[in-house]
Amino acid sequence: MTTPSSGDPGDGTPDEVRPAQESVRPEPATADDGPAAPAPRRKQRGDLLAAALIGVLALLLGFAFAVQVRTTDDGQALAGAREEDLVRILDDLTGREDRLRQQIAEQRSALAQLGSSDSQAEAALAEARERSQALGILNGTLPAQGPGLEMTIRDPMDRVPAAVLLDAIQELRGAGAETMQIDDVRVGVSTAVTGSPGDLALDGQPVEAPYVFQVIGSPQDMATAMNIPNGVVDKVRLRDGTVDLVQSDLVVVDALRQLDMPQYAEPADGD
Repeated sequence: MTTPSSGDPGDGTPDEVRPAQESVRPEPATADDGPAAPAPRRKQRGDLLAAALIGVLALLLGFAFAVQVRTTDDGQALAGAREEDLVRILDDLTGREDRLRQQIAEQRSALAQLGSSDSQAEAALAEARERSQALGILNGTLPAQGPGLEMTIRDPMDRVPAAVLLDAIQELRGAGAETMQIDDVRVGVSTAVTGSPGDLALDGQPVEAPYVFQVIGSPQDMATAMNIPNGVVDKVRLRDGTVDLVQSDLVVVDALRQLDMPQYAEPADGD
């Protein structure tokens, strides 16, 4: 019969086993353990980020608080103002708005004028040309054509005086005649009819019967003016003459007048 040794688990001595188990404890990590080293750095970064976020939030809250305080102060000031002050403030704001709108309108107008300067110059030039052409036709220095009236006064007995031709010119002008010529003489603003029946002259240029009028204007109006009672047609008939009126869509007035240029005397010696 054998006796169990003192190290056998089945010897029934638990007091000797427990000290061996309690003596096994984990040893603390040393500086040689690589994976545990970055933990303090991550913690520092997290603290800096949290501090930055807190600062930004503090600035935003301060700005919002300042705006709210200012708005509240303005609202309280307006709420406590008198009615006259409120009316004055409203008038000031309205006047400022009107001035700003007026300035904007002026700037836009100036910009539009600058942008349309070329078109304005072209329009002014075209208007000047039209005026020059109208004056040239009126003075008789430019030819003209358009709808009008062809009137022929026949005087077989040489009894039509200068006064009848002058009445015809005036009546035609009164009916809207723009320009006219008699035979080959252009009638101007100051045209004079002189001479005796059968030997008449316009501005010193002789004309002979039949007297042919080429007139530009409203054909119907001028024909009506010639046929009024005791008018040109009646006066010519009383002198054994006749008048033929032909309304036309195209009448050509091409006889031209020479403008009298002022003559300047040459300065004498010693002047």
